[in-house]
Amino acid sequence: GGAVPGWAAYNEALDKSPLTAKSLTSLVGWGLGDLLAQLFINKSAPFDVKRLITLSVFGLIYHGPSGHYFYNWLDSKIEGTEAKDVFTKVAIDQILWCPIFMTVFFTYLGLVNGDSFAAIGDKIKNDLFTACQGSWKVWPFVHAVNFKFISTKHRLVFINSVQIAFNMFLSIIGSKK
Repeated sequence: GGAVPGWAAYNEALDKSPLTAKSLTSLVGWGLGDLLAQLFINKSAPFDVKRLITLSVFGLIYHGPSGHYFYNWLDSKIEGTEAKDVFTKVAIDQILWCPIFMTVFFTYLGLVNGDSFAAIGDKIKNDLFTACQGSWKVWPFVHAVNFKFISTKHRLVFINSVQIAFNMFLSIIGSKK
């Protein structure tokens, strides 16, 4: 099996059903990120099972599938790991993909919570730039490593490893009233 338990099985799942494997990986990443946020950052608040499920499902139905298709598309359009290729991929990810992703994130949370479209629009208007700024402090470096050294096949599992900590930030900003 290798140095990491389950790695061979995970690679087999990526080969046989990449969309499912990446979606399930994102479910775990988003669920674990929120679980840790609730247990260690929001310690004084009661544990919110609905929030945990909501964010886990977001990982499953949006982060995993969109990441699979976006990163496969990006890697097909900009091949290579030279500095200019990595820089271009990071720029596209952070300037174009990040605001789209965060807008979907806030919209999803609003819809799940039964918020009006006006309230969702206000949330996006008030918090999108803050969320993107948070992203810009973490992800350019992570993606530079990602696009330079990680294969397309393993890109999302690498992202989800870092995403666990970043999801702690997103779960806090996403649940902020």
